[in-house]
Amino acid sequence: MNRDWQVDLEQWLEPFVSALRHKTRARMCPAYIAGLIGLGDRKSIQPMAARDAGVNYDQLHHFIASGVWDAAPLEKVLLAEADGQVGGNDAWLIVDDTALPKKGRHSVGVAPQYASALGKNANCQTLVSLTLASGEVPVMV
Repeated sequence: MNRDWQVDLEQWLEPFVSALRHKTRARMCPAYIAGLIGLGDRKSIQPMAARDAGVNYDQLHHFIASGVWDAAPLEKVLLAEADGQVGGNDAWLIVDDTALPKKGRHSVGVAPQYASALGKNANCQTLVSLTLASGEVPVMV
């Protein structure tokens, strides 16, 4: 992996990593994010850990699977970063829903409900997103 890319990523993640307030999570977070957006077709824990000499499978798995985190500090940093990048009087908060049609009932949130993409009630999952945007720059919040 290009070393400059990793340095840029770690600098960008710094406010989020600080908000984690946990030494091991702070070390695993950049490795996990780099695994998701870096090289390689498979983005599950095992191949991501195999591509990064600095972490192993157990460490990365524990980062993802261990307990419930307090999301409030990360959300606070995310909102501050989004506001700093695209906030202001000309910014828009966009609320959008996306319906994912589903055949079965085993995924979380699947139920007969209005699917805006289909224009009718259907068996689907509905995802809601918030985006702060200014001009041509959107930031998912």
